[in-house]
Amino acid sequence: MTAFITANFVPLLFCGLLIFLLSGFPVAFSLAATGLFFGYIGMEVGLFPSNLFQALPLRVFGIMQNDTLLAIPFFTLMGIILERSRMAEDLLSTIAQVFGPVRGGLAVAVVLVGALLAATTGVVAAAVISMGLISLPIMLRYGYNRTIAMGTITASGTLAQAIPPSLVLIVLADQLGRSVGDMYAGALVPGLMLVGLYLLFIAGVAIVLPKWVPALPPEARIYTEPNGASGHRSLLVLLAVCAAASWYWSTQHEAIINPMIGREIAAGGDEVVIMSITVGSVLALAIALLNRLLRLGLLSRLAEQVTFVLIPPLVLIFLVLGTIFLGVATPTEGGAMGALGALIMAAGRRTLSMKLLREAMENTTKLSIFVLFILIGSTVFSFTFNAADGHIWVEHLFDKLPGGQLGFLIFVNFLVFVLGMFIDFFEIAFIVVPLLAPVAQSLDIDLIWFGVILAMNLQTSFLTPPFGFALFYLRSVAARQDYTDKVTGKLIPAVTTAQIYKGSIAFIILQIIMVVVVIAYPNLVTGHIGQAVKVDNETVQEMLQDMAPPAEDEEPAAEGEADPLKPAEEPAASTEEDPMKALQESLKNEKK
Repeated sequence: MTAFITANFVPLLFCGLLIFLLSGFPVAFSLAATGLFFGYIGMEVGLFPSNLFQALPLRVFGIMQNDTLLAIPFFTLMGIILERSRMAEDLLSTIAQVFGPVRGGLAVAVVLVGALLAATTGVVAAAVISMGLISLPIMLRYGYNRTIAMGTITASGTLAQAIPPSLVLIVLADQLGRSVGDMYAGALVPGLMLVGLYLLFIAGVAIVLPKWVPALPPEARIYTEPNGASGHRSLLVLLAVCAAASWYWSTQHEAIINPMIGREIAAGGDEVVIMSITVGSVLALAIALLNRLLRLGLLSRLAEQVTFVLIPPLVLIFLVLGTIFLGVATPTEGGAMGALGALIMAAGRRTLSMKLLREAMENTTKLSIFVLFILIGSTVFSFTFNAADGHIWVEHLFDKLPGGQLGFLIFVNFLVFVLGMFIDFFEIAFIVVPLLAPVAQSLDIDLIWFGVILAMNLQTSFLTPPFGFALFYLRSVAARQDYTDKVTGKLIPAVTTAQIYKGSIAFIILQIIMVVVVIAYPNLVTGHIGQAVKVDNETVQEMLQDMAPPAEDEEPAAEGEADPLKPAEEPAASTEEDPMKALQESLKNEKK
């Protein structure tokens, strides 16, 4: 029996974890109990020393001292305050007025608001519930196809997993041992591409099946001018002016920013884009404020409404991400600044109260404790797992996979996709990712790229039946019985669970396509991350020799006298040469 346990310890460890999870025991405590129980068994059979868990308290204290994880409560607090201040309601109603006159405009508004909520609230539940309460009745009122309506709302809500500042990206960066800022920079372009893919799909539906996505009727457009004009022309002119200002800033960004922060290297593309849009957004807000205060009459009602509703959260998003990409603030500091900005915005909207603040703090505390306990449990589990050389056992599982890196990525994505149907993304990140990261590193896979691929895949976990959380969130707010619409007076049939599940299928396929694109084109991720300067071994040896001090018993040769120990043809080294300058010059040459 002892020999059997010793030879099959790691498989037995996973079986024990599965039994704990199936018993309904909380995940965090299941992980910790499995690690402690099997650690005790390993000590009894002589597989581990008796002092195995002696360093475990230090590991737990190390988790609690991890500054990176402080970003989670800050970004969570920011999102909850913005969500409770009715920002989503104003965004949906305003953007729906902008795109409503065209077919599919309501669906486009839902996708764009979902992307904005993803970059501000970062909480899937808040995004899906808000849009389900606000936009779903409007879509059903004006005859939207139910499959498109349900799928658009649930898929747009899950964008919070892939678009920075996502909590998933913070956790993945911590588990993979990489910078959160690099993970944000790597995920920015794929996240925006996924938004574009959603919009292209809706545009295709509007062209092929226009009756599925009708336009808003004229009586539903509320921000019209006294003469009956829609106000879109004024909005387009304002957009053109701000776009021109953003373009001009992008050409002058390095000349302005580099001297301010003392940087000599070129700015990253994501940084330039974020800061350029920030400048354009601030200019739009300034124009709208001057137009209202001085009553200039330059902007239409629609243009003013869009500016005052859309620009403040945009400025908050871009300031938070911009400072992180610039390197001025860490993700934790950026999250703190975002939380403060959310409080200021809520106070400016006159929705900040002690009740809202208390609820936001309670929910933030609950989520932070939830993440912390799962992390502690996974640390106890991984402690026993690593002591049994479990990482070697996992690496051997992938030895026979064909295809090298590609075969590994395909298998891992299939595994994560299946697990996402049944367990939460936090649990996948804390249980599965630490097991896969050493294998990915041994296959020379960039871990930032690997993390972004997993984040895009984990996004599907919210849409896949039977336990897709976004589907449950929409089910909780969708009408369960037939009701009479207050505006049109028509009888609206109830929303069925089958309709919600059916609506997610097309968007699951779109997300899988995006995962394939990120795997096929890694530069979409790694092309926006600063690469470390590589120095070969010969260069390092030469620099070390240059920096070595002369021997104590060696006397310098007299001036003008040749050193008898040095070959005549070798020139004498300059005594004024600075080895640190030589190191810097070598690094610069290597970078070039």
